[in-house]
Amino acid sequence: MVKRSCPSCGPEPGAEEKKGRGNPISVQLFPPELVEHIISFLPVRDVVALGQTCHYFHEVCDAEGVWRRICRRLSPRLREQGPGVRPWKRAAILNYTKGLYFQAFGGRRRCLSKSVAPLLAHGYRRFLPTKDHVFILDYVGTLFFLKNALVSSTLGQIQWKRACRYVVLCRGAKDFASDPRCDTVYRKYLYVLATREQPGVVGTTGSRACDCVEVYLQSSGQRVFKMTFHHSMSFKQIVLVGQETQRALLLLTEEGKIYSLVVNETQLDQPRSYTVQLALRKVSRCLPHLRVAGMASNQSSTLYITDQGGVYFEVHTPGVYRDLFGTLQAFDPLDQQMPLALSLPAKILFCALGYNHLGLVDEFGRLFMQGNNRYGQLGTGDRMDRGEPTQVHYLQRPIALWCGLNHSLVLSQGSDFSKELLGCGCGAGGRLPGWPKGSASFVKLHVKVPLCACSLCSTRECLYMLSSHDIEHHPTYRDLPASRVVGTPEPSLGAGASQDPGGAAQACEEYLNQIHSCPTLQDRMEKMKEIVGWMPLMAAQKDFFWEALDLLQKTAAGVGSGPPTPES
Repeated sequence: MVKRSCPSCGPEPGAEEKKGRGNPISVQLFPPELVEHIISFLPVRDVVALGQTCHYFHEVCDAEGVWRRICRRLSPRLREQGPGVRPWKRAAILNYTKGLYFQAFGGRRRCLSKSVAPLLAHGYRRFLPTKDHVFILDYVGTLFFLKNALVSSTLGQIQWKRACRYVVLCRGAKDFASDPRCDTVYRKYLYVLATREQPGVVGTTGSRACDCVEVYLQSSGQRVFKMTFHHSMSFKQIVLVGQETQRALLLLTEEGKIYSLVVNETQLDQPRSYTVQLALRKVSRCLPHLRVAGMASNQSSTLYITDQGGVYFEVHTPGVYRDLFGTLQAFDPLDQQMPLALSLPAKILFCALGYNHLGLVDEFGRLFMQGNNRYGQLGTGDRMDRGEPTQVHYLQRPIALWCGLNHSLVLSQGSDFSKELLGCGCGAGGRLPGWPKGSASFVKLHVKVPLCACSLCSTRECLYMLSSHDIEHHPTYRDLPASRVVGTPEPSLGAGASQDPGGAAQACEEYLNQIHSCPTLQDRMEKMKEIVGWMPLMAAQKDFFWEALDLLQKTAAGVGSGPPTPES
């Protein structure tokens, strides 16, 4: 019989009653190597739970030797420890939590499925669905090509299955991109930013590592084009913007500068070589003091986030400019690369850019939306366009954000660390599961979200969620100062100070007026569901009200259509 006993603790309560069971042996008497070896056979979830029982097991379960054995069990081909303070623990958790999940919008089965998991992948860093397949980049720079294929089911039937075969497309990849439009039909080519060893000049024996952009056909994975840059230039991100005949590649350097070059996609499959000109983008020429940390793009606009949290915009068409800013006053069709600064109250951490609307998340976890709101894709509770960033007050500290053609998605986390997916905008085609009519506010979608989901993407046919947990990279939101919290009562010396901070009573009165204006009971139920999404309630409270309203709505629909009674 073996038990755990800490030297600082006294004898176990009731020890006299257990004399007949033999003398217990403390686990601390075993060699640490033996304890670590035994613990390494436990599942990762059990190792984490065991480490939370006491100080001794916390130290044992946190040892790198345990996580090295676990990592080699999960990924036998991984022999080198990665970077970081805790390389083996990080590698083991990355490989334990990796997964790509998807839910098709059409068909009979509308449940979450998991794609094939490449054994060679060291975690999942980012993914991109194309017209026919899905591409995944891991943490060591290996780009995987997940194919759709015909497979036989358990009943012997042949069926078309999504992301069920995989091959290695290339190694040494840093980033990749494709056509920035939401419709995957346009994603014919895949642009991969990679590092390749180039032979040295004549008279030298060594080789140099140079960055390059390789272009692959998404349908077959065949490389059709390659451009190599000078060894002195090192890039970390690539995005695309523009039409196929004037496709602009924007490259972000390690120093925070933006370079661009233009290619004609319609001629990439022709066997010939030519020279393209790499030029410094205007945002880096006009504002040389700015250090860009990240980029986002769509077909006709580009967004830059600096290392200080500032946001700058490039808009290339007047229609999108009017949707985003509500006016054409400052639009110059002869100088479309002129960066426009957005006025924001705090540092921006990440963003999402749709066709004609965008979302921004600041350092306090606040969500700001801007642009066209015809379908309610801004989540503000109405369908009024916003020409400047507008805060969505009932959403705080999102994990991921995605903006599409006319709807938006937010991945959030509850107080119990459970994940949920919220959406707003157009619900046509099943793109907002559970809300076919859409919603002008963010509502909880009927999707089972993986525990470690970290990013998402939606296409016309499918919703994708990437699962991966990196212990060294997690959102570091700051607490909002009390003086800047919406609804905080201002100090007042007068006895007649306002007893309604934030205008809650006025808002509730407006909600009641909206409910009274609905002609039928079903419409009132739908409006009440939207109002629950607008109100600053906890996630569990919103779920309760939504479930209760669904139950009442189904009961009312089962009674039959007739004149409303006074009780109803």
